[in-house]
Amino acid sequence: MRRLMRLVRLGPIYQELKTSKKYPAHKIFPYLLKDLLINRPNQIWCRRISYIPMRGGFLYLVAVMDWHGRKALSWRLSDAMDAGFCVEALAKSGTPDIFNSDQDSQFTSTDFTDVLRDARVKISMDGRGRWIDNRMIERFWRSLKYECVDLNAFETGSEARNGIGTWISYDNEKRPHSSHGLLTPDEAYGRRTPNLKIAA
Repeated sequence: MRRLMRLVRLGPIYQELKTSKKYPAHKIFPYLLKDLLINRPNQIWCRRISYIPMRGGFLYLVAVMDWHGRKALSWRLSDAMDAGFCVEALAKSGTPDIFNSDQDSQFTSTDFTDVLRDARVKISMDGRGRWIDNRMIERFWRSLKYECVDLNAFETGSEARNGIGTWISYDNEKRPHSSHGLLTPDEAYGRRTPNLKIAA
């Protein structure tokens, strides 16, 4: 079927969601995680944006995650891809030693980077070939979509907010993760003398 569709140049018509767009005028910060041992909470945080399909469109979801504990520290939904909802998610989290992100325009904007600089947080940005740095949060998105979003087909933003909030609380508080020796993200995040050693 695909071969025939290519032959007659037919393809699906849908809006392609692009959550990663660079803005050339924004400053790109260096990558700081090479060969860094990540062995405690609040050492490295990451963030990522994903889209949440709805019956009548979609919303954008940003989450801030602690690399060591794999805990989603905060999250926000928005119907626009601006820096505002990313700054809100960051403001509710506290401060890490290093904040790592990719080079999306929301995270290179001065609205976002000024919040980190004012808090004296080192800023690290992934470059080409650093896809592996997103693996934890991409697994989080995959589980969220398979176990929550795809099963519920949210109709409104408030339904999505409630459903996603319930699922994130479950993932943080009740689901054991094998990478923690079967501790939940809340338990792993709260440990001060961890046995877990992960090289970035």
